Amino acid sequence: MTKNVVEQERVAGRPVGLPDGKPVGPGPLELVVGLVAYVALLVPGTLWLLSLPADGAAAGHAGLLVSGGAGIGAFALAALVRIRRLDVFGFRRASGGQLAVGAGFGVLAYFANAAVVAAYTVLVANDNPQGGYQAAAGAGALSFVVSLLAGALLTPLGEELLFRGVVANALGRYGWWAGVPLSSAVFALAHGINVILPVAFLVGVLSAVLLRRTGSIWPSVLVHAVNNGLGVVAAAVLLG
Repeated sequence: MTKNVVEQERVAGRPVGLPDGKPVGPGPLELVVGLVAYVALLVPGTLWLLSLPADGAAAGHAGLLVSGGAGIGAFALAALVRIRRLDVFGFRRASGGQLAVGAGFGVLAYFANAAVVAAYTVLVANDNPQGGYQAAAGAGALSFVVSLLAGALLTPLGEELLFRGVVANALGRYGWWAGVPLSSAVFALAHGINVILPVAFLVGVLSAVLLRRTGSIWPSVLVHAVNNGLGVVAAAVLLG
């Protein structure tokens, strides 16, 4: 396989091949290991969350730490199965333009999330499923900093490593429909059956499209980071 062909595969989001044509990107094995590990790591995290007041700042911080930490741990286990090259998971340089698109998509996702939650709160139930995160963001300067670091850095990194680096890349070898909508559905379902699901699916689609177009995970991380970061800042302003 020539260098030009390898580069085309990277840009198209397909698994990069070795000179003999054998793909080295994540496949079904990494997919299963990553998802099973993610669920397993969520168990102790969930028990921790259940021990905390549901709408308190501590629960908000814990939820962000659990989701980000479980994603990083699950990614590490999936990557250690048989692959040592991080570039096949999307650890590749992204251009300034690609990162700018990622940031723009993050702004779009934030306003979509705000609109959906507001409509749900007014029309369906006065119950905000993101109340714990918002309480944490508005509970003082230190709590805001912890929320921003956990929500806009740790959680986006952990979830993108798993759901785009492993899941979207593994499913992407079966075509666009598997790599984008299907991987986004898996990502959305991981957030639970609630009002956040459609917005999580949108974030998944935007991130998976960027991964497939650029071959880099960093624009996808930026989508997630900007979306979450704006949410933390908005909550701090409204509740502070």
